[in-house]
Amino acid sequence: MYIVIEDSRSEQHNTASSSSSSQPATMAAKTPTITVLGSLNIDLVSYVSHHPLPGETMTSNSFAVSPGGKGANQAVACAKLSRSRTTSSRTSANDESAHIRMLGAVGADSYGTLLTSNLSSHGVDVSGVTSSADLKTGIAIIVVDEPTGQNRIILSPEANHSLKPEDFARLPAPKPDLLIMQLEIPLPTVLAALRAAKDASVPVLLNPAPAQKLPDDAYRGLSHLIVNETEAALLGGVSEAELETEEGMERVSMIFVNRGVNNVIITLGGRGLYYMSAAGPRKGLIDAIETKVVDTTAAGDTFVGQYALEVVASGTGLAFDIEGAVRKANRAASKTVEKLGAQDSIPWRDEL
Repeated sequence: MYIVIEDSRSEQHNTASSSSSSQPATMAAKTPTITVLGSLNIDLVSYVSHHPLPGETMTSNSFAVSPGGKGANQAVACAKLSRSRTTSSRTSANDESAHIRMLGAVGADSYGTLLTSNLSSHGVDVSGVTSSADLKTGIAIIVVDEPTGQNRIILSPEANHSLKPEDFARLPAPKPDLLIMQLEIPLPTVLAALRAAKDASVPVLLNPAPAQKLPDDAYRGLSHLIVNETEAALLGGVSEAELETEEGMERVSMIFVNRGVNNVIITLGGRGLYYMSAAGPRKGLIDAIETKVVDTTAAGDTFVGQYALEVVASGTGLAFDIEGAVRKANRAASKTVEKLGAQDSIPWRDEL
């Protein structure tokens, strides 16, 4: 089950400033750049009546091969949500609300070609994606339980693990307005890029999935941390039961704020989400209503994409409104779960 936002018990909701209206009409705003450093995988998806039990052999109801990987999914989410369907890759630069660039690696095989072509078709700049004849493109084996839309995923990283820390001692040009990362590429590479971003004063949005322990300095100065319940518990060193109450969510969020994170979002599936900003008493549990769920595969990645667009929009003269950002992000994610697939299910800007 995923969600659409219905209500909020926030302590404060900062409304975006209207100062941008005072800018001279002749001044053209610079289009912000979002760089996504992460994985590119081909998804091999089986749709079944229930998740198989240990030792059980099943026949799937249907099967699909589609572009995926959390990095690529989040890049496509940013790109699609920043432009209209009718223009897609042929969009004029004047139509996109952000320029999206992908950094990653694929094999010199048909899957790699499919991945980069698909990214380009959605308007993503793939000049930072490397291809090697010595490597295979990453694979994700996904089993989707059709009655609930819930999935189970097994990753084979392949080319994704060829990304080395030394390659990101400095962030590749051009300097982005926001760097997005996940943990489907080697952790030392993520940590190197984190340090490089700090050195270059580039804000980072980290979605630490699949979750693994991070050193304390990874949190210091981190602009945005988006985690689900499992990730929040593992990284926070607490039981998931701690997140069953709003008071518990606040305590866990404070763990990350005390480590140096500026904005923390914990997604809670059918229960909504909890957010907290280190900048004043901006925190709250956002309630949810049910929506039709078909496939949850790219819901979290869509959430990250829309949230990222709200972040870079705030750099154009508007104060960052964290509650408004998570509301919009969750609405976008609710559209995604109504369709099958990963990148194909992500909505365009004009479909929200």
